[in-house]
Amino acid sequence: MERKWWTLLGVCVATFMLLLDVTIVNVALPSIERELHAGLTKLQWVIDAYTLVLSALILSAGALADRVGRRLVFSLGVGAFTVASLLCGFAPNATLLDVARGLQGIGGAAMFATSLALIGQEFRGREFGTAIAAWGATVGAAVAAGPLIGGVLTEGLGWEWIFFVNVPVGAVALALALRGMHEFRDPDARGLDPGGLITFSTAFGLLVFGLLRGNAEGWDSALILGSLVGSVVLLAAFVAIERRQERPMLDLSLFRRPAFVGVSFGTLAIGAGMFSILLFVSIYFQDVLDYSPFKAGLRFLPLTLLIFIVPIVTRGLAGRVPPRVMLGGGLALVGLGLLLMHGLERGSGWTALLPGMIAAGVGIGLANPAIGTTALGVVEPNRSGMASGFSNTCRLGGVTIGVAALGAIFENRIDAKLAELVPHVPPGLGTSVAARGTNGVPARFAGAAREAFVAGFNEILLVGSATVLVGSVAVLLLIRARDFVSAREPAAAPAEA
Repeated sequence: MERKWWTLLGVCVATFMLLLDVTIVNVALPSIERELHAGLTKLQWVIDAYTLVLSALILSAGALADRVGRRLVFSLGVGAFTVASLLCGFAPNATLLDVARGLQGIGGAAMFATSLALIGQEFRGREFGTAIAAWGATVGAAVAAGPLIGGVLTEGLGWEWIFFVNVPVGAVALALALRGMHEFRDPDARGLDPGGLITFSTAFGLLVFGLLRGNAEGWDSALILGSLVGSVVLLAAFVAIERRQERPMLDLSLFRRPAFVGVSFGTLAIGAGMFSILLFVSIYFQDVLDYSPFKAGLRFLPLTLLIFIVPIVTRGLAGRVPPRVMLGGGLALVGLGLLLMHGLERGSGWTALLPGMIAAGVGIGLANPAIGTTALGVVEPNRSGMASGFSNTCRLGGVTIGVAALGAIFENRIDAKLAELVPHVPPGLGTSVAARGTNGVPARFAGAAREAFVAGFNEILLVGSATVLVGSVAVLLLIRARDFVSAREPAAAPAEA
């Protein structure tokens, strides 16, 4: 097999592993809580520590890879992620588990930031379309398959194995990287831009922290307001620093290219409007309809399989259909799917979501490869690491924004519905229903809790649909053929054969 196909396989294996860890942990949280005697705050950080570090470091890792070598950064990321996964599995308490999850985020950022760039430097023409389709299928399948795989491992082997399974997978990805990948760097790079690296990573980290913890801490609390204000100040400092750089880590002139703005907004929209919804679907399946983690995961399969299959089946369209049509059409289908899911009633079963899941699965399958093609296509090949890092920052940033915003809308709607249905609502009942469905709700409130949950779920489905449809319109209006860089040649001669 040619070396470039080993590169694709290594990138896809690593991407699947790191994105799986965004969602796989959710189903294991009850087991972690029992075995490690973890309080609510530490339990939340099992998820938040990984998401926070991963989101904050992706762009910096991508820019760093263009300077010091994409294979080097990718390989170090795989190694760090694998070791951190081992530490997670052996963690004796929740504090050390949270620390190890943060270390996983560092490795994940290095892998995710370089994934598209490694593909872009190896493939051209129709083969590039095939490679991007495979990567897009991997991204969507990893996000959607987390509940199923998490359920299988947690029920069959224990929560530790959601982390231990990464060790052999990481070893395979590292072997593929060392065997099959060429080393590429930007020959025009000028130093490491430490000011840009520090200000952006800290600013985005504060933003993600504020969004993740806003609902729990209170949006008007000093901690959250300080985080969000600090983020704005540091982002302004980052812009000032980058304007004076000869070779900035993020080329701000790209924001004058409508196609770059369009694909970035579309990526944010699908993360905020669709992928963030999967968390609430998982709660609905397990904590309202009372399915086990494994059975809940099985009900994600119509969505998961389509996300995986559609990019492969439609890869031949990439060279004939403009990216804005593929991406805009895919987002429109996702928006339609969320609308079809809307309209749940108190007695609805999971099949009420099935038509919408099918439409959304096809839409995601069309959109994911188009995001990759466009993100790489509108920048010079030498800066593919930066483009890959920024695109994936938008993807995960969108999910974070979506979970925070939809979570607030969800909880507010539940509180309002409970106040309508129950004369004297017990304190904290709305928060409990939002987080755990009808689990743990006193029997006399169970019916009202289910109705309130469904009302909140219907509302965020509408908001998610509107978000994705706005993204679709933006993509169709902004992405233009003339903004694409025509040549896709390697950034430099490979450092080694």
